Amino acid sequence: MSRSVEAQRQHELLAALLAPSSDAAVTRFSAAGGRAALGLAAYRANGAASAERALAAVFGSVQAMLGEDDFRQLAREFWRAEPPQRGDLAEWGAGLPDWLAAHDQLAAWPYLADSARLDQARHHCERAADAVIDVASLALLESADPAQIQMLPMPGMSVLRSVWPIAAIHAAHQGASSASDDADARFAAVREAMAAQRADAVLIARRGWRAEVHLLTDAEARWAEDLIRGASLAEALDHAGEQFDFGAWLAIALREPWLKGLGFLHD
Repeated sequence: MSRSVEAQRQHELLAALLAPSSDAAVTRFSAAGGRAALGLAAYRANGAASAERALAAVFGSVQAMLGEDDFRQLAREFWRAEPPQRGDLAEWGAGLPDWLAAHDQLAAWPYLADSARLDQARHHCERAADAVIDVASLALLESADPAQIQMLPMPGMSVLRSVWPIAAIHAAHQGASSASDDADARFAAVREAMAAQRADAVLIARRGWRAEVHLLTDAEARWAEDLIRGASLAEALDHAGEQFDFGAWLAIALREPWLKGLGFLHD
């Protein structure tokens, strides 16, 4: 078999793997019968199952909101729309939030995309490098010019802003199958936040190996965003404003821990 013929055959196989079941590429392989049809069916089933598992491992809240059957269909549709480009499926799915936002049939779920972004931020946080706090560096708070130093957040920490109450939505769908009073209270909190048209800013940071979601005030969100982008301590404090309680934040940051230490700018 010539190289060009083999390349064409592989191209047709890939098209059939990613196409809807009614597509001509699938029909052509299925009509061939024998090993070709059986092989295609096996590859398509395996690919769809792998897609579902890979997305469910990252987007657990989205799966809980949609239900397993609808999520399975969504995963297969997304696999065809944006197939994996590399072997590690844990790296696949980056485009899912934007894809959800543009999906016509999900218009009734306008908060789904930001919920997916929160799931994704937690996933990235949990895969970030480990780090320990440099306690000695905290002495810079007393000895250095705040304009020349920066506070260094732990790896993987991020801030996400949404026009939806994503903190409440996320909390409600952790163990969403439970019928307990606690679950009822979580969903009641979502309804209350929706009715109030609450917009959330959240901090995603790891405690141990697990990423946690913390609801922020606007001042706290500005502060955390400045830390993550590497602003000086003086700039971050000025931007956070008078309502920001630095002492209270520092105590929480050391306990959680959110803070890796302090350093001079451009170190």
